[in-house]
Amino acid sequence: MDGGRREPGGPGAHLDELSIDAPGADEVAVMPWSLLLRQRVHDRASRSSKYPWLVLTTVLLGLFSVGFTITILSVSIPRIAGDLGSDESTLTWLVTGPILAFAIFGPSAGKLGDLRGHRRVYAWSMVAVIVFAALTAVAWDAPSLLAFRILGAATGAAVGPTSLALINRLFPKERRAQAMGYWTMVGAGGPVVGVVAGGPIVEAFGWRWIFAGQVPLTIAALVLALVVLPETDKIPSARFDLAGAGTLAAAATAFLLAVNRGPVVGWTSPMVLGAFALTPVVLWLFVRVESRAAAPLLPLEYLRRRNFSIPILTQVFTNFAYMGGFIITPLFLQDIFGYGEAKTGSLLIARPLAFAVAGPVMGYLAARTGERFAAVGGAVAVLASMFGMASLGAGSSDLLVVGFLGLSGIGLGMSAPALVAAIANAVDDDDLGVVGATQQMMTQFGVVVGIQVMQSTQAARAGAVGAEASYGEAYLVGAAAAALGLAFAFFVRSSVVRAPRRVPARRALAA
Repeated sequence: MDGGRREPGGPGAHLDELSIDAPGADEVAVMPWSLLLRQRVHDRASRSSKYPWLVLTTVLLGLFSVGFTITILSVSIPRIAGDLGSDESTLTWLVTGPILAFAIFGPSAGKLGDLRGHRRVYAWSMVAVIVFAALTAVAWDAPSLLAFRILGAATGAAVGPTSLALINRLFPKERRAQAMGYWTMVGAGGPVVGVVAGGPIVEAFGWRWIFAGQVPLTIAALVLALVVLPETDKIPSARFDLAGAGTLAAAATAFLLAVNRGPVVGWTSPMVLGAFALTPVVLWLFVRVESRAAAPLLPLEYLRRRNFSIPILTQVFTNFAYMGGFIITPLFLQDIFGYGEAKTGSLLIARPLAFAVAGPVMGYLAARTGERFAAVGGAVAVLASMFGMASLGAGSSDLLVVGFLGLSGIGLGMSAPALVAAIANAVDDDDLGVVGATQQMMTQFGVVVGIQVMQSTQAARAGAVGAEASYGEAYLVGAAAAALGLAFAFFVRSSVVRAPRRVPARRALAA
């Protein structure tokens, strides 16, 4: 055994590297106290039966500290425009820019985690978030504010896929849906909390304090991560697929830019049409590059796996309806019901609350019923919520509004953990980072397209059928997307191995 020494790169090597050998000196005495403390705390925590849940809690804190600011400025754009002497149309990129950056850079960040170690990439991503949050708090004009926000989102894009990979590596396949219930709750709930809390915080303290407060929160999450999180193996001989990352990012940029700018500059604008035309060309180039790469960014064989492609398509269409409805519902309540911002917010909170409850509960149940049941049930609930919202009018009761919004939250909370777990169970552990990021990117496509299409439908039809009916038609478009998600959900294969039913002792004796 060679004195119990570990081979370089073997299990626990990252802890052995903390030792400092000196002739005639005790190892513990010369080791820096901070590293020694980290090693001892990590060793003690990792021996606990609750260690996977401790890791889950740690990464959820990091995920929230990064994600809650993505949408937090959406309610404060007019105030920020006045403070910085800019216009509101330019500052809408404070919301759309970070969302696009997360989608575009996510796969590359996830792959870096697969190759260089997820804990390491997670930690450096958090450091970058801290730096750019501090710079955002002191931004001196609109261009600097936009640059710091987008760069912060781009460098923070690694937090989602690396945290997802760490969780999936620690939890067995039959328990992943349960863990994903909490992960999706925070991943989807963080930006919603930002929207709800952003207005009061900005009103009371100013928008800069949002990011000043993000700095200590993220530092606390980083310190906890350095102590608790395990490191995954590095693959030093593998090279990062730069060509694959570049072509995939270019395709995502072209598509998301076209969808985002279409309603603003017109769908027939040369820029929009050109971006749409460029998307399939670059995607074809991505496939060519990946088919020839020795170590591809995303193994193309995964696209042929039923529990990789089908859950992703289900998520795309259910998120189309879910987030499209999230954006047009405040306008619906204010334009048609005549509600103010406070009343609107009090009704809208029903959906994230329902999601927060449904995510963990349904993740727990999915571990017993299988992913297909959860995916189908969730899609049915989102579909029913879209039909329900389409049926509402100015005379409808608030109870119906709350009920249909809550049904939407229950639907996505029910399906999302199971679908994320199904995808993770369908791929190799060495690719969990890039696969998780790809799933997030495709979900973001559904989100962006859903928002733009449902908004455009309402705006285009208002003149022809009236304001109230135009919202109903927009919700019906969301229902059509949810129906497609439901159709795909039926083809999800449950990967959960159910435990055999226990036979009562009395019946066993009778047999």
